[in-house]
Amino acid sequence: MTPQKDKLSRRNFLKITAGAAATVTVIPGLLHAGADKPKRTATDKVLLGQSGISVSRLGMGTGSHSGRVQRELGQEGFNNLVKYALEQGITFFDTADNYGEMHEMLGKAIKNVDREKIQIQSKLSWGKFDDPMREIDRCRKEVGTDYFDSMLIHCVTSGDWVEKQKKLMDIFDEAKEKQIIRACGVSIHGFEPLTAASTFNWGDVRLVRINHKGSVMDNPDGASWEQPADVDAVVQKISLMHQSGKGIIGMKLVGDGTFTDAAVREQAIKFVMGLACVDAVVIGFKTPAEIDEAITNMNKYLAM
Repeated sequence: MTPQKDKLSRRNFLKITAGAAATVTVIPGLLHAGADKPKRTATDKVLLGQSGISVSRLGMGTGSHSGRVQRELGQEGFNNLVKYALEQGITFFDTADNYGEMHEMLGKAIKNVDREKIQIQSKLSWGKFDDPMREIDRCRKEVGTDYFDSMLIHCVTSGDWVEKQKKLMDIFDEAKEKQIIRACGVSIHGFEPLTAASTFNWGDVRLVRINHKGSVMDNPDGASWEQPADVDAVVQKISLMHQSGKGIIGMKLVGDGTFTDAAVREQAIKFVMGLACVDAVVIGFKTPAEIDEAITNMNKYLAM
């Protein structure tokens, strides 16, 4: 090999190796871009829209069949279930004034828990009380808490709820000013009230029914329980609310307990975990195994 050819070969070699080095530095960067994506889990703390309230992504409901399922556990059984949920990282508990004795039962179950480490949502029925502020105080006393993280108008069923509930909405706003509730909103039962809520700005939180089968959901024809809902239409309304900054909490994920097939429950979780418009969900549990299943399914599909 002549000196000139040798010189050229060395120059070409340096060019080739420099290019290879550049390639090596780029590829790991691309690989790490995906690895740096935050891992999402069932027990993450997530913000409810623009409410400023953070809850565990999976919450424990206490109102299965108006609380009958949880009441039948007895106080000790319910205490153990709440303890198990807390041990798994669930810190969000959903209850309501009309769930029988569930306010008192929940209060006893969380008596020795640091209040600042858990989130409690309750609901007050509309049109039932002459002095709703007094009833909010009663509810706080029953649960044994100075404040609720969120308080909802319970079970609105007509499209004109935005006009009918103005007095109660004003009282909830006053309760927020007094800091005895941190956020307020509405629990929606029906496609008409869902439609009204999608264009109405009051409140911070919406509790909505959602699952992949449209079971026990909000049918556009008004038959919200007897017939499957138009899931796409429901998701569209929920998305509008979420886009406006409302915190969205999904309920009826497992069809109010009617999804007895584990594979169907898994598909239900998969569907809702794929919805960017749902911040958190609540499920009414009765056994530790149900908690484990929900967490496993949520973690599986949140990782995708």
